[in-house]
Amino acid sequence: MTGAADESVFQRRRRIRCQDHGPPLYCRQMDGRPYLIEIGTALSQVGLEAVLIGNAAAALQGAPVTTVDFDFMFRKTPRNLQKLKSLAKALGAMVLRPYYPASDLYRVVRDDGLQVDFMATIHGIRSFEGLRDRAQAVEVDRVTLRVASLHDIIRSKKAARRPRDLAVLHVLETALEEANRQKETAGRRRPRK
Repeated sequence: MTGAADESVFQRRRRIRCQDHGPPLYCRQMDGRPYLIEIGTALSQVGLEAVLIGNAAAALQGAPVTTVDFDFMFRKTPRNLQKLKSLAKALGAMVLRPYYPASDLYRVVRDDGLQVDFMATIHGIRSFEGLRDRAQAVEVDRVTLRVASLHDIIRSKKAARRPRDLAVLHVLETALEEANRQKETAGRRRPRK
């Protein structure tokens, strides 16, 4: 558990609401952590470099959003496509090529509901390399994932202009403002040398 200083305003509000009201359904969380650990471990095993994007990436940075799948951007090369097949095998899943809503989409699915989308192109993002360079490493139970910056997630959702993306923009922008305020506050607290 993180300390109170590391807790976002969203996390604090949710924690307080759930403490005050006991364990009703709205206080219970869906936990994507086991899937993220499994996916991150498999990515590392097969050597596939990918950056987590979308709502899952935003949630790892404290934004109060939900999702039912995990989206990654990767470089589409023949070698990486082979690694993607190896990843699916390691996860006990299969690779599908749905032709909606985006081209260059590879969907890894498993019978238990796991769905991981790998995209070579994303609205609002010029290159995988740029996204990767701006991403941060996030550790989930000793498994490291590259996670897109909130700024890039917001840029992508604005460029996609899908109703479901536009619906979460305000929440993501508020989370980004909160994260920036926390960085500024932490920067002011550092002792001068």
